[in-house]
Amino acid sequence: MKAMIMAAGVGSRLMPLTMEIPKPMIPMVNQPLMEGTIKLLCEYGFKEIIANLHHQKQVIIDHFADGQEFGLQLGYSPEDELLGTAGGVKNCEWFLDDCFVVISGDALTDVDLISLLSQHKKNGALATIALKEVRDVEQFGVVIIDDMGKIRQFQEKPKEEEALSRLANTGIYIFEPEIFKYIPARQFYDFGKQVFPELVKIGAPFFGVPIDSYWCDIGDLETYRQAHGDILEGKLNIKCQTLMYNSGEGKMVLGEGSEISNEACIQGNVVIGQNCRIKAGAYISDSVIWDNSIIETGANLNSCIVGRSCKIGRSALINPGAVIASGCQLADRAQVAPGQKISR
Repeated sequence: MKAMIMAAGVGSRLMPLTMEIPKPMIPMVNQPLMEGTIKLLCEYGFKEIIANLHHQKQVIIDHFADGQEFGLQLGYSPEDELLGTAGGVKNCEWFLDDCFVVISGDALTDVDLISLLSQHKKNGALATIALKEVRDVEQFGVVIIDDMGKIRQFQEKPKEEEALSRLANTGIYIFEPEIFKYIPARQFYDFGKQVFPELVKIGAPFFGVPIDSYWCDIGDLETYRQAHGDILEGKLNIKCQTLMYNSGEGKMVLGEGSEISNEACIQGNVVIGQNCRIKAGAYISDSVIWDNSIIETGANLNSCIVGRSCKIGRSALINPGAVIASGCQLADRAQVAPGQKISR
């Protein structure tokens, strides 16, 4: 079976973390987000995968190469200019010659793809969308289905009082190759704004399937941090080569080669990357720290994100929601305001 990973996005809402790496490569419990997606596809028997690329594409190619290390065949479809969700898939028509899966590169999920594929076949569908019930409908495109699961209408980020559904479009699709008839070649084209409304209009066999599996759109910085807590709390099945330890009232992931002073204090759900140094008197709570960073004596980190190769000075204070971009050096006793973003 074949699949496509949508990995061409710029990841602007995750700036400044995505200044030097593409969004699919941001670490989730010390492995790239896209690596979890590849392992999920491999688990369900998808051995031929293609990914479209744009922003910082070489970072992805250098890490995954041809996919053999993961037990599959991985190819790439570079886009000099973005083609949109549907346009990017159309560009891979030569490869996607049978029923195929499309999955968003910014999705954290353990969706049962075989169950979804089975429902797609049972419905005789041209296209199937995996749907997930959400609380905050204003952040998502929601889908209205009938009693048979056929899609009747879309609402794009409706106001709470106007929402006709709480079923969000997850960006996980199953298509028959006939879908390419509805996507023009060599131009920017979007599934949500163009292809899907057309399928509804003509009454095509277009279905939505609600899923019980975990799904999270890593769309912004706070969601990124909170998703780590979901992983540490066991809310989804994710294959990663890392160890978890009890940490106060939560869990901690400690990357290979990292050292924590016995006199440091770790509380809540904390992820520390590889080759980090956490000095005596440092306090870290509910935070994510990327590889090769140093947290000096007395530094206080609360519900924040620290990028790769950073140095947080002695007695520095980083308040909740703050983000420190990779390579930053904070002076002793520096203070970072709640929600502030620090770049080099």
